[in-house]
Amino acid sequence: MFPLPYRNLRRKSPHAGMKSAHIFQKNQLAGLLEARDDGSYRFIYKVGYRGEPVSLTMPTSQPMWEFQSFPAPFEGLLPEGAQLDALLRIRKLDKHDLFGQLLAVGQDVVGSLRIEAAE
Repeated sequence: MFPLPYRNLRRKSPHAGMKSAHIFQKNQLAGLLEARDDGSYRFIYKVGYRGEPVSLTMPTSQPMWEFQSFPAPFEGLLPEGAQLDALLRIRKLDKHDLFGQLLAVGQDVVGSLRIEAAE
């Protein structure tokens, strides 16, 4: 299945509870990460994106990636230990809300990615 053009994904979702985030690679918009209502996740590269992949495990040759649980390449960006405890306390996040944690730290993750909430 080939993904819908990226511009169609930017429309407001009919599912109010669905979360989405823009993923930037070296300040270039690479694609969209979505937390779906069924608990799965989907990442779709922006149509025409020609930059580096967001992860070596997610090459751009495959335009859409689906995951049954939170994607490991993004989970690896999350804080652990005392930093996680502080983030959860300050932002009042649930420890199981990995997507919320990613959005909270997305401007300051290790490496060349930046994550911003999509509207």
